[in-house]
Amino acid sequence: MSVPGIGEISAAILIAEIENFKDFSSGDKLASWLGIVPNVYQSADKFYNGRITKRGSKVARWILTQIAQAASRKKNSKMKEFFNRKKKSIGHSKSIIALARKITTIIWHLIINDEIYEDDTGYKKEQIQKRRIVGTEIFSVDERIRIISGIIAVVRKEDEEST
Repeated sequence: MSVPGIGEISAAILIAEIENFKDFSSGDKLASWLGIVPNVYQSADKFYNGRITKRGSKVARWILTQIAQAASRKKNSKMKEFFNRKKKSIGHSKSIIALARKITTIIWHLIINDEIYEDDTGYKKEQIQKRRIVGTEIFSVDERIRIISGIIAVVRKEDEEST
Protein backbone atom coordinates (compact mmCIF):
# COMPACT_ATOMS: atom_id res chain seq x y z
CA MET A 1 0.00 0.00 0.00
CA SER A 2 3.02 2.32 0.02
CA VAL A 3 2.90 2.54 -3.80
CA PRO A 4 0.88 5.54 -5.04
CA GLY A 5 -2.63 4.55 -6.17
CA ILE A 6 -2.89 1.40 -4.08
CA GLY A 7 -5.43 1.32 -1.28
CA GLU A 8 -6.67 -1.43 0.99
CA ILE A 9 -9.19 -2.87 -1.45
CA SER A 10 -6.88 -2.86 -4.46
CA ALA A 11 -4.08 -4.45 -2.42
CA ALA A 12 -6.44 -7.18 -1.22
CA ILE A 13 -7.68 -7.85 -4.77
CA LEU A 14 -4.14 -8.11 -6.15
CA ILE A 15 -3.02 -10.47 -3.41
CA ALA A 16 -6.14 -12.61 -3.91
CA GLU A 17 -5.71 -12.76 -7.69
CA ILE A 18 -1.94 -13.33 -7.81
CA GLU A 19 -1.65 -15.38 -4.59
CA ASN A 20 2.06 -16.26 -4.36
CA PHE A 21 4.42 -13.65 -5.82
CA LYS A 22 7.36 -16.03 -5.36
CA ASP A 23 6.00 -18.20 -8.20
CA PHE A 24 7.43 -15.62 -10.60
CA SER A 25 11.17 -15.23 -11.12
CA SER A 26 10.86 -11.55 -12.09
CA GLY A 27 8.41 -8.69 -12.22
CA ASP A 28 8.39 -8.92 -16.01
CA LYS A 29 7.20 -12.53 -15.84
CA LEU A 30 4.42 -11.47 -13.47
CA ALA A 31 3.42 -8.71 -15.91
CA SER A 32 3.42 -11.25 -18.73
CA TRP A 33 1.27 -13.65 -16.68
CA LEU A 34 -1.20 -10.83 -16.01
CA GLY A 35 -1.33 -10.00 -19.72
CA ILE A 36 -0.21 -6.36 -19.60
CA VAL A 37 2.67 -6.79 -22.03
CA PRO A 38 2.41 -6.20 -25.80
CA ASN A 39 2.06 -9.02 -28.32
CA VAL A 40 5.25 -9.34 -30.32
CA TYR A 41 5.24 -10.59 -33.89
CA GLN A 42 8.59 -11.14 -35.55
CA SER A 43 9.36 -12.56 -38.94
CA ALA A 44 12.87 -12.30 -40.39
CA ASP A 45 13.86 -8.66 -39.97
CA LYS A 46 10.29 -7.39 -39.47
CA PHE A 47 9.32 -6.64 -35.86
CA TYR A 48 5.75 -5.78 -34.84
CA ASN A 49 4.33 -4.82 -31.45
CA GLY A 50 0.62 -5.49 -31.07
CA ARG A 51 -1.97 -4.91 -28.39
CA ILE A 52 -1.57 -6.32 -24.88
CA THR A 53 -1.87 -10.10 -24.60
CA LYS A 54 -4.76 -10.09 -22.06
CA ARG A 55 -3.70 -13.38 -20.50
CA GLY A 56 -4.29 -14.08 -16.85
CA SER A 57 -6.85 -12.54 -14.57
CA LYS A 58 -9.19 -9.93 -16.04
CA VAL A 59 -9.88 -8.56 -12.56
CA ALA A 60 -6.18 -8.11 -11.77
CA ARG A 61 -5.64 -6.29 -15.08
CA TRP A 62 -8.62 -4.05 -14.38
CA ILE A 63 -7.49 -3.17 -10.84
CA LEU A 64 -3.95 -2.47 -12.09
CA THR A 65 -5.28 0.00 -14.65
CA GLN A 66 -7.32 1.68 -11.90
CA ILE A 67 -4.20 1.86 -9.73
CA ALA A 68 -2.27 3.36 -12.66
CA GLN A 69 -5.04 5.95 -13.20
CA ALA A 70 -4.79 7.00 -9.56
CA ALA A 71 -0.98 6.99 -9.57
CA SER A 72 -0.90 9.18 -12.69
CA ARG A 73 -2.79 11.87 -10.76
CA LYS A 74 -0.62 11.81 -7.61
CA LYS A 75 1.09 15.16 -7.25
CA ASN A 76 4.90 15.31 -7.15
CA SER A 77 5.49 11.61 -7.75
CA LYS A 78 7.80 9.66 -10.01
CA MET A 79 4.81 7.72 -11.30
CA LYS A 80 3.19 10.91 -12.59
CA GLU A 81 6.46 12.00 -14.19
CA PHE A 82 6.76 8.61 -15.93
CA PHE A 83 3.15 8.82 -17.13
CA ASN A 84 3.53 12.36 -18.48
CA ARG A 85 6.77 11.44 -20.27
CA LYS A 86 5.12 8.43 -21.95
CA LYS A 87 1.89 10.31 -22.70
CA LYS A 88 3.73 12.75 -24.98
CA SER A 89 4.93 9.99 -27.28
CA ILE A 90 2.35 7.15 -27.11
CA GLY A 91 -0.88 8.71 -25.83
CA HIS A 92 -3.00 8.47 -22.70
CA SER A 93 -4.36 4.89 -22.91
CA LYS A 94 -1.07 3.22 -23.75
CA SER A 95 0.66 5.29 -21.07
CA ILE A 96 -1.77 3.97 -18.45
CA ILE A 97 -0.96 0.39 -19.47
CA ALA A 98 2.77 1.17 -19.41
CA LEU A 99 2.40 2.62 -15.91
CA ALA A 100 0.36 -0.43 -14.82
CA ARG A 101 3.19 -2.68 -16.02
CA LYS A 102 5.75 -0.54 -14.19
CA ILE A 103 3.66 -0.70 -11.00
CA THR A 104 3.40 -4.49 -11.38
CA THR A 105 7.18 -4.89 -11.48
CA ILE A 106 7.57 -2.50 -8.54
CA ILE A 107 4.99 -4.41 -6.48
CA TRP A 108 6.72 -7.71 -7.27
CA HIS A 109 10.09 -6.31 -6.18
CA LEU A 110 8.68 -4.81 -2.97
CA ILE A 111 6.90 -8.00 -1.92
CA ILE A 112 9.78 -10.34 -2.77
CA ASN A 113 12.34 -8.17 -0.94
CA ASP A 114 9.96 -7.16 1.87
CA GLU A 115 10.49 -3.42 1.31
CA ILE A 116 8.38 -0.26 1.32
CA TYR A 117 8.07 2.07 -1.67
CA GLU A 118 9.69 5.46 -1.23
CA ASP A 119 9.17 8.30 -3.68
CA ASP A 120 11.98 10.86 -3.45
CA THR A 121 10.29 13.59 -5.47
CA GLY A 122 7.10 13.59 -3.44
CA TYR A 123 8.56 14.94 -0.21
CA LYS A 124 10.41 18.09 0.65
CA LYS A 125 13.59 17.82 2.66
CA GLU A 126 13.07 17.59 6.42
CA GLN A 127 9.30 17.16 5.94
CA ILE A 128 7.68 14.42 7.98
CA GLN A 129 4.94 12.46 6.26
CA LYS A 130 2.27 11.10 8.57
CA ARG A 131 0.07 8.22 7.50
CA ARG A 132 -3.08 7.29 9.29
CA ILE A 133 -3.00 3.65 10.26
CA VAL A 134 -6.38 2.05 10.60
CA GLY A 135 -6.46 -0.38 13.46
CA THR A 136 -8.77 -3.37 13.38
CA GLU A 137 -10.11 -5.29 16.31
CA ILE A 138 -9.61 -9.00 16.45
CA PHE A 139 -12.82 -10.87 17.13
CA SER A 140 -13.16 -14.52 18.04
CA VAL A 141 -15.27 -16.82 15.89
CA ASP A 142 -18.10 -16.79 18.46
CA GLU A 143 -18.16 -12.98 18.52
CA ARG A 144 -18.24 -12.84 14.71
CA ILE A 145 -21.16 -15.29 14.60
CA ARG A 146 -23.03 -13.22 17.21
CA ILE A 147 -22.45 -9.99 15.23
CA ILE A 148 -23.53 -11.54 11.91
CA SER A 149 -26.63 -13.14 13.45
CA GLY A 150 -27.56 -9.73 14.94
CA ILE A 151 -27.23 -8.11 11.51
CA ILE A 152 -29.38 -10.85 9.94
CA ALA A 153 -32.05 -10.32 12.61
CA VAL A 154 -32.15 -6.56 11.91
CA VAL A 155 -32.41 -7.13 8.14
CA ARG A 156 -35.25 -9.65 8.61
CA LYS A 157 -37.08 -7.23 10.88
CA GLU A 158 -36.73 -4.42 8.27
CA ASP A 159 -38.01 -6.78 5.53
CA GLU A 160 -41.06 -7.71 7.63
CA GLU A 161 -41.85 -4.06 8.32
CA SER A 162 -41.55 -3.07 4.65
CA THR A 163 -43.95 -5.78 3.45
